[in-house]
Amino acid sequence: MDRIIRMWNPYMSGRPTGMLRNHTAPICYLSISAEDAKIFSISTDNTIKIWDIVDQTCLFTACSKTSGIKGELTACHYTSGTRSLCVAADTLALLHLRLRPPPEPHLVVSHKEPVLCCKYNKEFRHVVSCSEGSVVKVWDFETGKHLFEFSGAHGGAAITCLTFDVSGRRLITGGRDGCLKIWNYNNGHCLNTLKREAKCAEVCDCTYVEVNRSRYIIAVGWDRRISMYFDSADDLHHFQKPQPYWQDDISCGHKEDILCIAQCPPTLLATSSYDGEIIVWNMISGHIYRKLHTSFPTHCAGTEAVDTSITQLVFLRTRAVKFESTAASLISNGPQGSVNFWSLFSGIPLTASFIPSRVKSHISSIAVTADDSLIYAADDDGYVYVYSIKDYALQDPEREPPKYVNHWRAHVNIVVSVEVVDEEKVLLSSSIDCTVRLWSLDGEYIGTFGQAEPWEIFTPASWKHPRVPYEILIDPQSMPIHPMLEGEPPVLQLINTEPSNVTLENSLSKHEVSYNPKLPQVTNPDLDIKEEINQQSYAQALGKRLKQEHYKKIKRPLAPGGQSTYHIINSYEVVIAPPICEKPDLSVLGTDYFYEESLGED
Repeated sequence: MDRIIRMWNPYMSGRPTGMLRNHTAPICYLSISAEDAKIFSISTDNTIKIWDIVDQTCLFTACSKTSGIKGELTACHYTSGTRSLCVAADTLALLHLRLRPPPEPHLVVSHKEPVLCCKYNKEFRHVVSCSEGSVVKVWDFETGKHLFEFSGAHGGAAITCLTFDVSGRRLITGGRDGCLKIWNYNNGHCLNTLKREAKCAEVCDCTYVEVNRSRYIIAVGWDRRISMYFDSADDLHHFQKPQPYWQDDISCGHKEDILCIAQCPPTLLATSSYDGEIIVWNMISGHIYRKLHTSFPTHCAGTEAVDTSITQLVFLRTRAVKFESTAASLISNGPQGSVNFWSLFSGIPLTASFIPSRVKSHISSIAVTADDSLIYAADDDGYVYVYSIKDYALQDPEREPPKYVNHWRAHVNIVVSVEVVDEEKVLLSSSIDCTVRLWSLDGEYIGTFGQAEPWEIFTPASWKHPRVPYEILIDPQSMPIHPMLEGEPPVLQLINTEPSNVTLENSLSKHEVSYNPKLPQVTNPDLDIKEEINQQSYAQALGKRLKQEHYKKIKRPLAPGGQSTYHIINSYEVVIAPPICEKPDLSVLGTDYFYEESLGED
């Protein structure tokens, strides 16, 4: 009668644990739905209310005028099976409870566009990421919070690389517009613009080096030259030109676009190009120290469509400083998903090569720990593979891969960068799936930069582990290889398999058919189109980007059959089969038995 719904704890009868107040008339009916944690109540003025037991709040109110229930209330009943409330008054009313579907899991992204580069600033404990939309974002490393951003850094051109100066106060970015820009990234102010006078080609990579007491910003790209810009605090000009090119760079340098650069103090500099050539330079003299050439895998001999470009170079600095050592001191990625170990001071340059990816996917990023004991290799499918290289390739050439440690999937697309933060024992990764993420060195998921809940880097309880990003969880390529399915190739291997290896005869030989008429020869138009495209000459194609993307493996070929979400349905011509039987003509015998029986029935 007091219009209050009281909730009690049976073990504490002294006072109610909750009181629901909202009715304006005495309450005459009450029902509890344990499945939905809801309370249904009806008052004498025919007002129906739905309450949430956990939050103790009113979720819904239906007055008499709205529900159409009029007259004296005689009976009520709630049916949990159909989630319906039956009310008998002047008329019989059935109120069906319609629950909203659970919201779709929120896909957390760090940028609206693909992330192309990302680095950790240890001086200020910031993470800086740049996207294809020319947006620079600054994140707090310890919490993952977004601190600052500025857009249009290179106009409408994408930002392809970034680095910091020795103090960590200035950010240097390179873009597809062919320019290098120096920023105060805390306020987005452009301090200097570095570019040559002639037409600028895309900048692919850059680094900041110190040679003796001089400091330089070195950039490489599609102009096939090593551009060095002198960094001086006394230079007040906003626009700066590069220093004269090294003589060896002009006469016997790279003949193709330079894609990557790496330095090893005090004097070594390594560059790699699209044709698979690695050149090690002496930064003091500008002379070439050594040239290294990537070899083709044995199973790819004579194959034209092989991507030989080298996009990753990493020095093993603990080994490179020992000039007399025969151990491998330079790591690069290679064709067909390989990782190569190079010795710079011995007669045999290539000392080891192995394929870390389980499906031979291209290695897109490489990082090593400060003591050169572990290597982290990320591939185009978003996986990160960890191997122990502490005692690997120290003297004689290695025929076996290094010791496997761990692997996990960090992204659902190409990983553009991985960086080991040794001080905190975490791994920073970024991908063209628009995310920048933080992981422990063991693969425990800490979080994605841009998520709503901040983390505390020193408190593992605040990490997302053991959860994983939602898009990785639902992606079929994240399915582990089960021992019962070892006989079948994994999904990623089927996707990366060339469709030319699959024939109709091989697929039909696995199944027996009862009726097998002679079918006409089946042609796959998609394979014919692909073969015709491969025969075209792309050397004179317009745009270098098309040329460089030509030999990249198609991730999802349109092959008939196979365990893929999307595939082509085989089509066959209709075969005119002969009739199975013919009705005999009994009239030639003078008697039609079927006709006589029909007359007899009449």
